[in-house]
Amino acid sequence: MIKSIIIGIAFIVLGVIILMGKGDKLIAGYNTASEEERQQINIKRLRILVAITCLSSTVLCLCMPVIGKNIVAELTATGIFLLIILVIVILANTWAKTK
Repeated sequence: MIKSIIIGIAFIVLGVIILMGKGDKLIAGYNTASEEERQQINIKRLRILVAITCLSSTVLCLCMPVIGKNIVAELTATGIFLLIILVIVILANTWAKTK
Protein backbone atom coordinates (compact mmCIF):
# COMPACT_ATOMS: atom_id res chain seq x y z
CA MET A 1 0.00 0.00 0.00
CA ILE A 2 2.84 2.40 0.85
CA LYS A 3 4.54 1.70 -2.48
CA SER A 4 1.34 2.55 -4.33
CA ILE A 5 0.99 5.82 -2.44
CA ILE A 6 4.60 6.79 -3.21
CA ILE A 7 4.14 5.99 -6.91
CA GLY A 8 0.84 7.88 -6.93
CA ILE A 9 2.46 10.95 -5.38
CA ALA A 10 5.27 10.76 -7.96
CA PHE A 11 2.71 10.71 -10.80
CA ILE A 12 0.86 13.69 -9.30
CA VAL A 13 4.09 15.68 -8.99
CA LEU A 14 5.04 14.78 -12.55
CA GLY A 15 1.62 15.82 -13.84
CA VAL A 16 1.82 19.18 -12.06
CA ILE A 17 5.34 19.81 -13.37
CA ILE A 18 4.21 19.09 -16.92
CA LEU A 19 1.09 21.28 -16.59
CA MET A 20 3.26 24.16 -15.35
CA GLY A 21 5.31 23.93 -18.54
CA LYS A 22 8.53 22.94 -16.79
CA GLY A 23 8.61 19.34 -17.95
CA ASP A 24 8.46 19.48 -21.74
CA LYS A 25 11.76 17.58 -21.89
CA LEU A 26 10.08 14.71 -20.04
CA ILE A 27 7.46 14.14 -22.75
CA ALA A 28 8.56 11.17 -24.83
CA GLY A 29 9.05 12.01 -28.47
CA TYR A 30 8.73 15.75 -27.99
CA ASN A 31 12.23 16.18 -26.57
CA THR A 32 13.80 14.37 -29.53
CA ALA A 33 11.70 16.07 -32.21
CA SER A 34 13.25 18.60 -34.53
CA GLU A 35 12.15 22.25 -34.45
CA GLU A 36 10.07 21.63 -37.57
CA GLU A 37 8.20 18.78 -35.91
CA ARG A 38 7.76 20.76 -32.67
CA GLN A 39 6.06 23.56 -34.57
CA GLN A 40 3.41 21.09 -35.72
CA ILE A 41 2.47 20.25 -32.13
CA ASN A 42 0.23 22.33 -29.88
CA ILE A 43 2.31 21.96 -26.72
CA LYS A 44 -0.41 23.25 -24.38
CA ARG A 45 -2.81 20.54 -25.50
CA LEU A 46 -0.09 17.90 -25.34
CA ARG A 47 0.71 18.96 -21.76
CA ILE A 48 -2.94 18.54 -20.82
CA LEU A 49 -3.03 15.04 -22.30
CA VAL A 50 0.18 13.97 -20.57
CA ALA A 51 -1.09 15.37 -17.25
CA ILE A 52 -4.35 13.42 -17.68
CA THR A 53 -2.26 10.30 -18.29
CA CYS A 54 -0.30 10.93 -15.09
CA LEU A 55 -3.45 11.50 -13.06
CA SER A 56 -5.18 8.40 -14.44
CA SER A 57 -2.02 6.42 -13.60
CA THR A 58 -2.26 7.79 -10.07
CA VAL A 59 -5.85 6.62 -9.77
CA LEU A 60 -4.90 3.15 -11.02
CA CYS A 61 -1.95 2.90 -8.62
CA LEU A 62 -4.10 3.92 -5.67
CA CYS A 63 -7.01 1.64 -6.63
CA MET A 64 -5.06 -1.59 -7.03
CA PRO A 65 -4.25 -2.16 -3.31
CA VAL A 66 -7.83 -1.29 -2.38
CA ILE A 67 -9.21 -3.76 -4.93
CA GLY A 68 -7.08 -6.51 -3.44
CA LYS A 69 -7.13 -9.93 -5.04
CA ASN A 70 -10.48 -9.55 -6.77
CA ILE A 71 -9.48 -10.52 -10.33
CA VAL A 72 -12.67 -9.17 -11.92
CA ALA A 73 -12.16 -5.75 -10.33
CA GLU A 74 -8.48 -5.74 -11.33
CA LEU A 75 -9.31 -6.59 -14.94
CA THR A 76 -12.06 -3.97 -15.01
CA ALA A 77 -9.76 -1.26 -13.64
CA THR A 78 -6.99 -2.23 -16.06
CA GLY A 79 -9.43 -2.28 -18.99
CA ILE A 80 -10.72 1.18 -18.14
CA PHE A 81 -7.14 2.45 -17.82
CA LEU A 82 -6.21 0.98 -21.21
CA LEU A 83 -9.29 2.59 -22.75
CA ILE A 84 -8.26 5.97 -21.31
CA ILE A 85 -4.74 5.52 -22.71
CA LEU A 86 -6.14 4.60 -26.13
CA VAL A 87 -8.26 7.76 -26.18
CA ILE A 88 -5.28 9.86 -25.09
CA VAL A 89 -3.06 8.41 -27.82
CA ILE A 90 -5.72 9.18 -30.43
CA LEU A 91 -6.15 12.72 -29.10
CA ALA A 92 -2.37 13.27 -29.01
CA ASN A 93 -2.19 12.42 -32.70
CA THR A 94 -5.21 14.52 -33.71
CA TRP A 95 -6.26 17.19 -31.19
CA ALA A 96 -2.72 18.12 -30.10
CA LYS A 97 -1.51 18.67 -33.67
CA THR A 98 -1.46 22.20 -35.05
CA LYS A 99 -3.60 22.55 -38.13
